[in-house]
Amino acid sequence: MVNPLEFLAQVRAEGAKVTWPTRRETLITTGLVLAMVVIASIFFVSVDWALRFIVTTLLSLTH
Repeated sequence: MVNPLEFLAQVRAEGAKVTWPTRRETLITTGLVLAMVVIASIFFVSVDWALRFIVTTLLSLTH
């Protein structure tokens, strides 16, 4: 078992090794994620609409 103070010192040392993104990189990445969410949403809404249209058309043929 490691001494809690030694553990915190190790955590701090590991945190110092991390390469943190710059503000610009974070904003660009956030923008790309939001753009992909919008694109995926449009895609899934379109597929849902197309499948609903196909199913309702096929079901209306049986009546």
